[in-house]
Amino acid sequence: MNKTVRIALVALLCVGAAACSKKQEVKPQQEAPQVAQETAAPQGTGKYTPADLDTDPCLRQRVVYFDFDKDEVKPEFAQIMQCHAKYLQDRPTAQMRLEGNTDERGTREYNLGLGERRGNAVSSALQANGASASQISVISYGKEKPVCREHNEDCWSKNRRVEIVYTAE
Repeated sequence: MNKTVRIALVALLCVGAAACSKKQEVKPQQEAPQVAQETAAPQGTGKYTPADLDTDPCLRQRVVYFDFDKDEVKPEFAQIMQCHAKYLQDRPTAQMRLEGNTDERGTREYNLGLGERRGNAVSSALQANGASASQISVISYGKEKPVCREHNEDCWSKNRRVEIVYTAE
């Protein structure tokens, strides 16, 4: 009986030590990558045209950034979602691919799933603003297509993104 109690106590201490082990501290993101302040709707009440993809400041913004290990679209990207959704409404033949990306931390499988969840979150935001689901496809690259290869928070924040790619205008 005494031996059983000792073994249970040692096992409990091991579990407690493992639970209290120091985890890697992730500092909160200091600054989000800059988003263009000029996010206006098209001039007047007219419809978007393919030329607006290159000239309209709101439509030229085609990257949505995310916080570490999150898949929620930040409020600062709401205007961009509205502009792209309106473009899809105005151009029924337009097609868009949402490319989800993550930073290098985490396993390949986890990052592929997170990239897909981020792409789906942007797709949902676009649909909530009136875009058609049939015009949107989502793909995840996980950590396979970084835009920055340094190993620090500033660089990682640039890799946590969804890129909007128009495949048909």
